[in-house]
Amino acid sequence: MTAGVTLRTVHDVAGLAAVADYFSDVWRTPRTAPPYPAEVLHSLVHAGGAVHAAYDGPRLAGAAVAVLGAGDSTYSLVAAADRGLGHEVKLAQRAWAQGRGARTMRWTFDPLVGRNARFNLAKLGAAGTEYLVDFYGPMADGVNDGDESDRLTVTWELGAPRRSYGTTDHQGAPVAGPAPDGGPLVRRDDRRLWCRVPDDVVALRAADPALALRWRHAVREVFVAAFADGFRATGMSRDGWYTLSRAEEGA
Repeated sequence: MTAGVTLRTVHDVAGLAAVADYFSDVWRTPRTAPPYPAEVLHSLVHAGGAVHAAYDGPRLAGAAVAVLGAGDSTYSLVAAADRGLGHEVKLAQRAWAQGRGARTMRWTFDPLVGRNARFNLAKLGAAGTEYLVDFYGPMADGVNDGDESDRLTVTWELGAPRRSYGTTDHQGAPVAGPAPDGGPLVRRDDRRLWCRVPDDVVALRAADPALALRWRHAVREVFVAAFADGFRATGMSRDGWYTLSRAEEGA
């Protein structure tokens, strides 16, 4: 645990309201219109879900919401944390889920956000198992507004040691398609393919929404075809390249 940081589950009305405000700040919505209102969070907790919060001293510095799924699965609805605390928040979710007999946890994220892909695939060792086209429809928050809401589902095997799914080294693999910025979008060899995403899609949406949307459609085309052909997302390099491998080649 990072010095000075504490993690706990939140049940009280005031604590849940603070979490709702935190999510508003992260997603750049008015606090009067949070993406997860306090009353919704309270209902989820009452139904058996969990809201975890990280505090740096007295300051709320991260939060996550999870619910029980079918069988031995759980689902993380949302998670956000200040830099350096995301891993601890996810570990708290994992401990809660395992305490209820869960073996897997799933959640979705924007596949164009490379830093989140690296956290989910490389740091946690989860795998991208499903590509969802325009999953939420139009979104009006300050992060996603003006884009289409494609999402990548990741599946995290909670009891397994963190896995390495093979190389993320795309260098030397033949280029198989151009990106909207004129650079390479896809590289592939006999067993794997690699797909590049923009350096910072959130900043790109604000500066050039049309270009950001072209990136969305280009990456979507690659992922939809690859997943239909039996691939899944198994890695993300520091320079923004996904590794996609066939499911039977995982681990």
